[in-house]
Amino acid sequence: MADTLLLWPVVLPLLGAALAAAFQSRPEVQRLIALAVMILTLAASLLLAQAVMAGGILTKAFGSWIPPFGVVFVADRFSVAMVVISSLLALCALVFSMADLRQRQVRAGFYPLFLGLMIGVNGAFLTGDIFNLYVWFEVMLIATLGLITLDRTRAQIDGAIKYAVLNLFSTILFLMAIGLLYGATGTLNMADLAMVLPQTESSAALTLSAMMFLLAFGIKAGFFPMFFWLPASYHTASIIVSAVFAGLLTKVGVYALFRVFTLLFEVDNGTLKPLIGVFAAGTMLFGVFGAAVQWDVRRILSFHIISQIGYIMLGLAIATPLAMAGAVFYIIHHIVVKANLFFIAGAIHRATGSFDLRKSGGLMKSSPMLAVLFAIPALSLAGIPPLSGFWAKLMVVDASFQGDAAWLAGVALFVSLLTIFSMSKIWIEAFWKEPVRKTRLRPVPAAMIAPIAVLGAITLAIGFNPEPLVVFSTLAADSIGNKTELIGAIFDQNPTAGVTP
Repeated sequence: MADTLLLWPVVLPLLGAALAAAFQSRPEVQRLIALAVMILTLAASLLLAQAVMAGGILTKAFGSWIPPFGVVFVADRFSVAMVVISSLLALCALVFSMADLRQRQVRAGFYPLFLGLMIGVNGAFLTGDIFNLYVWFEVMLIATLGLITLDRTRAQIDGAIKYAVLNLFSTILFLMAIGLLYGATGTLNMADLAMVLPQTESSAALTLSAMMFLLAFGIKAGFFPMFFWLPASYHTASIIVSAVFAGLLTKVGVYALFRVFTLLFEVDNGTLKPLIGVFAAGTMLFGVFGAAVQWDVRRILSFHIISQIGYIMLGLAIATPLAMAGAVFYIIHHIVVKANLFFIAGAIHRATGSFDLRKSGGLMKSSPMLAVLFAIPALSLAGIPPLSGFWAKLMVVDASFQGDAAWLAGVALFVSLLTIFSMSKIWIEAFWKEPVRKTRLRPVPAAMIAPIAVLGAITLAIGFNPEPLVVFSTLAADSIGNKTELIGAIFDQNPTAGVTP
């Protein structure tokens, strides 16, 4: 049955994590298990995407509990796109790890923790229950803390503590918001909430719940002014882990925001819309200013994660169909480009022995292929045509002008100029200038080049032929806030189900 496809993006990594843990003393077996599992997960995700595109929203209720009771998985165009791109990125990270992962990191549990992270990520994208979303966030948090501290260095422990404290605070807000929401409505199924909330009288509890959801997910997404944990922790992890974090973790928070503030709460109501607009502008500006003063390539890229999240949040701040479509396009583009830039940072470190740009140089001569592969995501991040970033920014900036938010469009264009400055700094220092050290630059292994080339090819494909992704993003944006379609998918397939009294 088609609905069983919903299980595999979560079940396969779960089985893989258990198997990898069972072979803890055999690193090569663990590697083969992880690679096989992620190949199968990507294949299952593509089959799920095909089923959703052909038949619409798919749902799966567990334990014979009729919705709105029990746990339900839901896949629409938006969620299935996130699962596919996440699985692709995870597979690329595992290929990259073949050249970068150290034995002590394997012994510390890299493969079970990595697959555990993918369990949480895919579960968060597919769940149709707001409390179950909290559960998947906690699965991600546990795996994330383990991955950050693989080497158990002082910097990693410090970064993990900062990450844990802010995310635990976010979790408390999340749970309190869920409690207030349940107290006001008596249900936590998202489709049921979409029916119940419009009939529920406005109250201080619901308003407070909405604000708590905004703050909780904003922390996880790296919003201004709650973003400082991100550049303090991401650069301490191994580059493989940092690349996956950069591509996926903040996007899960963004995904949750888009779900909650389209299905459950209306952005146009009250002060939410201008507040999210201020958050988006602050996130863009503070992120890009932070990147401009850094010299460690990982910290530059970490601050740019924050900056680019601001562009994505323009979609929610404007809340028009074009803006939402632009946000979906931007998310997919950014996952690919940002992870690729972190992979390239790892390649720079392999070649020069340092992440500090002041100690780098000479890569244009020693690794011209890497120089070309860096130029693709760097120029795309800055929004240079005709790469994918140009079309993503064009959609959100155009939506800002059309949505009477020209000031947000102005901020977005200004931040793009400063993004060019940061990417130019990396180019000049790491590639163009002569090497600082007298030692010979090391070659970059093929296992590093391959995933970088694959993600670069995807960026070029989107850039030179954006129409398919634009069409898909438009359809996905329609499904994000389409309450009628979601309610029909959940309850029409379960005719005895009803609204919680």
